[in-house]
Amino acid sequence: MSFSSDDFDHEHAFDDDDDSLDAYVWQLFLMINPGDDDSAFQQFTAYREAVGDTPDEDVDVAQVVGQVADWRSAFNVGVEDTRALVQAIDELASRWNLSIDWGGDTDEDEFHADADTSGLLGTAYDQLAPHGYTLWVLDTDDDSVAGWITLSRNVEPMRELATELGVHLHRGNEMG
Repeated sequence: MSFSSDDFDHEHAFDDDDDSLDAYVWQLFLMINPGDDDSAFQQFTAYREAVGDTPDEDVDVAQVVGQVADWRSAFNVGVEDTRALVQAIDELASRWNLSIDWGGDTDEDEFHADADTSGLLGTAYDQLAPHGYTLWVLDTDDDSVAGWITLSRNVEPMRELATELGVHLHRGNEMG
């Protein structure tokens, strides 16, 4: 099945009782692209192209979503690469004209020498929350940190959707 942006009804792409993997992935793209259905559609199309005819049970949803949405509505950086983490989250937050006060000059080496990933994620979470956004971090199987941002009103729906998709995640302030 192939969709074009012109004839795709973003709001009603799937029936409310559709529990297909595509329906869940579509909902995920809508959540990680709040207010930007066109980006959600483009990323969903790229996702479908990436998975092709792969059976649903063989699709690593988090990996493919991260691949097609990287630096547009998701991030995946090395766990020790605090510069890339700051840049990625800043890029995502800029979609809503938000900026993170990281508590120092992120262009300086001293800032990154003293920074750690969990502290930066907590800072970003705390800075986004008052504006109605939640930073999510996904469990990864490698030395990386990955995640996305949703509207805070979607915390429970995101948790439920993640369960359906088999994606293990937690809020950015829950890093330990």
